[in-house]
Amino acid sequence: MTLNTTLLLVLSLLIAGGLSFFQYYYKAKNNSKLNLFLAFLRFLSIFGLLVLLINPMMTRNTLEIVKTPLAIVVDNSISIDFLKGKETATELYRIVSENSELKDKFEIQSYQFDSEFQQSEQFDFKGKQTNLDNISKNLKSINKNIDFPTVIITDGNQTTGNDYVFSFDSAKKVYPLVVGDTTAFLDLKINQLNVNKYAFYKNKFPVEVFLQYSGNKSVTASFSISQGNSVLSKQSVSFSPSKKTAVLNVLLPADKVGTQFFKATILSPEKEKNNYNNSKQFAVEVLDQKTNVAIVSAINHPDIGALKRSIESNAQRKVTIVKPNDIKSLSDYNVLIYYQPTAAFQTVFENNKSAGINTFIITGTKTDFNFLNQQQGNLVFKISGQKEDYLAQFNSQFNLFAIDNIGFENFPPLENGYGTVSTTGNVSVLLSSKIRNIDTNSPLLAFAENQGRRSAFLLGENSWKWRMKTNVDKQSYDEYDVFIDKTIQFLASNNSKKSLVVNHESFYNSGEAIEITAQYFNKNYEFDEKARLTISITNIKTKQTKNYDLLKENNSYKVSLDGFPAGSYQFTVKELNSKTSYSSHLDILDFEIEKQFVNPDLTKLNQLASQTEGKVFMPNQVSDLIKVLLEDESYKAVQKNNVTKTPFIDWIWLLVLIAFTLAVEWFVRKYNGML
Repeated sequence: MTLNTTLLLVLSLLIAGGLSFFQYYYKAKNNSKLNLFLAFLRFLSIFGLLVLLINPMMTRNTLEIVKTPLAIVVDNSISIDFLKGKETATELYRIVSENSELKDKFEIQSYQFDSEFQQSEQFDFKGKQTNLDNISKNLKSINKNIDFPTVIITDGNQTTGNDYVFSFDSAKKVYPLVVGDTTAFLDLKINQLNVNKYAFYKNKFPVEVFLQYSGNKSVTASFSISQGNSVLSKQSVSFSPSKKTAVLNVLLPADKVGTQFFKATILSPEKEKNNYNNSKQFAVEVLDQKTNVAIVSAINHPDIGALKRSIESNAQRKVTIVKPNDIKSLSDYNVLIYYQPTAAFQTVFENNKSAGINTFIITGTKTDFNFLNQQQGNLVFKISGQKEDYLAQFNSQFNLFAIDNIGFENFPPLENGYGTVSTTGNVSVLLSSKIRNIDTNSPLLAFAENQGRRSAFLLGENSWKWRMKTNVDKQSYDEYDVFIDKTIQFLASNNSKKSLVVNHESFYNSGEAIEITAQYFNKNYEFDEKARLTISITNIKTKQTKNYDLLKENNSYKVSLDGFPAGSYQFTVKELNSKTSYSSHLDILDFEIEKQFVNPDLTKLNQLASQTEGKVFMPNQVSDLIKVLLEDESYKAVQKNNVTKTPFIDWIWLLVLIAFTLAVEWFVRKYNGML
């Protein structure tokens, strides 16, 4: 309490005493005990009111013992159960978390992790993925600026996320408690299988297989790939203590259209502890045609090479670069890209009037806009000879197809002739143009659909800089390439507009995130934000059906289907207001990544312990772990003095006291006829 506050309180005492004395003694005719009582009540009332006006702060000191956190993190993935460590892990957690001496020294924190990290004291060991990297990230945010130890009860086998060894803070000790049999067993497994999701009918597609061997003797195994009862490929593979891996490349025929399922298997005469990892199912969707794209250009430009790379990033696309006078048959192509057309394109434009191939027109400083006005009627160009740089502005209301804003506003400007561009007919603008910060009300990227024919217009050259900018920002060309792919996909199809559009894969691996997205459009083909979309999914074999609602996210609706077992499923997405529906099927392949392991990853766990100055312990060494934690003098409880300051105005009992004294004074005076 400050000196000023103390002086004010003393002054309040004098004022309250003086006023009470003046009323009940100085002015009173007698000095009875009743007057003394009433003066005391008036003194309390006046002094209480003055204290409220001064509002001094009450300070209270409390001592608190702050213990060092001890994070006990349990691996809740299915691999613990598969390695027969479920009971061991549960018992280890109980021993450490219930130890009375550890409770006295530490603040026990209990967590579990699989693909996610969360607080828990109960474990079911059913997690589909293991991400040890998540532990360090979450504990850092929970226990900020604190030096604390971590006990991880795990087998050390990670299936998703970044390498966990160096993700932990080296100043915070980690003590892995290893669960699972560390005895080395002979084991053959398919470690990884790489294959494209798509192949083309009557072609051959490559399959890359990585095989791994654990054992101390030479073994000859048989590797095969089968489809149903037919063996498509078979070969022998030799392993030894000095040769523990093998990489096989196999070409398989794509002789059936649709989703085709295959099984890769490796077998040997030797007995293995884990046979689950000897086989792996995979699938390929066989397509019966490619999309052939022709880039027609009379000039050389970096845009052309960037376009070709972006389009051919999708294996379903093939790009041919051709000069306007050299193109032979338009029927060989599904999409024509006119790059900066001039009068030299006259023949191509005329021939396409009868061929009816969808077009993508890209303009620039070499474009003949008068010629372009004569050849199409979707855009009207009034362009001068002056050059100008145009920035992009994304239109979030665009609804011809689903497209995300990949940062168009931050892309370098495109160069085009200065002037105005107006739209006629059924034109949808995805990107509008700006000159510096001024809107031009003109399109930069637009799409048109008239009488079953589709066109796209990109009004400016140097789009190759957009692709490079994406790579600089995201360390990948993928986002830009997907944007170009969706543009080509729109042009490659003449399908009529659908009110309900559903996007999904034809197959998924078990344990993967299964997401289905949908868009619903009203009669004006505008995205309907009030649509009510549901999905009904049925297991074809068991006939079990589950229903879910699709939740709105930006310009689409999405549902995540987790926890479904391997099998074939039929599903129907329905819009409840209009009764519009979409039906299809998908397959979930049997692949439990958590069942691929035979032993704990002791090497990684030792690296983690060494990097954090901790130590690895086996289940029979849990008492040693507890002893190490108890004897570590770097973890000591801290006595913390908590100072709580509360203003008197928050003390409600003072207000009650004032009201009480005033009320008693009034009743006493009334009773004694003093009012």
